[in-house]
Amino acid sequence: MKVADIKNVAGIGGGVIGGSWAVLFAMKGLNVKLYDINDDCLANDKKTIVSNLEFLAENGAIEDKDAVLARIQFTTSMEEAVKDAQFIQESGPERLPIKHSMLAEIEKYAPVDAIVATSASGLPLGQITEHAVHPERCVGGHPYNPPHLIPLVEITKTEKTDEANVELAKEFYESLGKEAIVLKKDCPGYICNRLQLAVFREMVDLVERGVCTVEEADKALTFGPAIRWAIFGHNMIMQLGNKDGLKGMMDMLAGGFNLCADIAAWDTIPADYGTKAQKEMDEIMKNLPDEVGHTNAEIAQYRDKMLIDILKLHHKF
Repeated sequence: MKVADIKNVAGIGGGVIGGSWAVLFAMKGLNVKLYDINDDCLANDKKTIVSNLEFLAENGAIEDKDAVLARIQFTTSMEEAVKDAQFIQESGPERLPIKHSMLAEIEKYAPVDAIVATSASGLPLGQITEHAVHPERCVGGHPYNPPHLIPLVEITKTEKTDEANVELAKEFYESLGKEAIVLKKDCPGYICNRLQLAVFREMVDLVERGVCTVEEADKALTFGPAIRWAIFGHNMIMQLGNKDGLKGMMDMLAGGFNLCADIAAWDTIPADYGTKAQKEMDEIMKNLPDEVGHTNAEIAQYRDKMLIDILKLHHKF
């Protein structure tokens, strides 16, 4: 099978991630069947999808939202969802018994040459596929939320995964405008989650030590490194930071004050940090400008507007 042969995609599991995948697949002209466990879940999925499509249309990211929606069918039948699919994106809950059950049902009805990708964000693919009949066609396809906007997808594999299927999955995701990276070995949390948690651990530590407030830590990241990171990765930032490039920057840092010696190294988040930080976060949200919003839903919509503008600069829209 080649990428051009993939016309029908099954989304197994809706919610924030599964519904967002369905939007992306349909935006790219694919026929999508979205499965969820009951009609109430499907109704919520459709409501979220319609809201996403209206938002995309209002912000110039798509032209005909009705045409996109028409490419998505909703079903509570696993057989109906996967029987004609060439690519299957599973986005069920991050619990191993549920993953096992869903994969078993997918394999019961899916064509034997269909690629099965899981949106799992931390579970090792080897554990998810330990009872699979066809582990050779299973890959990890971990998106960054929301998948229909953020291009990153991390592809994981096991020693049983057929490399041809890994390459096909990579080419397929890239055909959707994704930036696909393939992990060379198993790693808990994959790449992006580990990077963001490393930064977050240091932010928590700075707040806990009284160096700054929650708001100041966020501002430091947003208006400092994050603006550059929206353009290039940190290795390229280092390359541009020294006349001798990345190596010159490393030599300079190695010869100066060793910041690494003081970076947080604890492996358990302080038990009361969530409670303390939430109080400050509530106050931050209350005092945000009205155009940004004051609730999670309002602020998420502002975030997505900013994402679309950034993505346009990257020629992703």
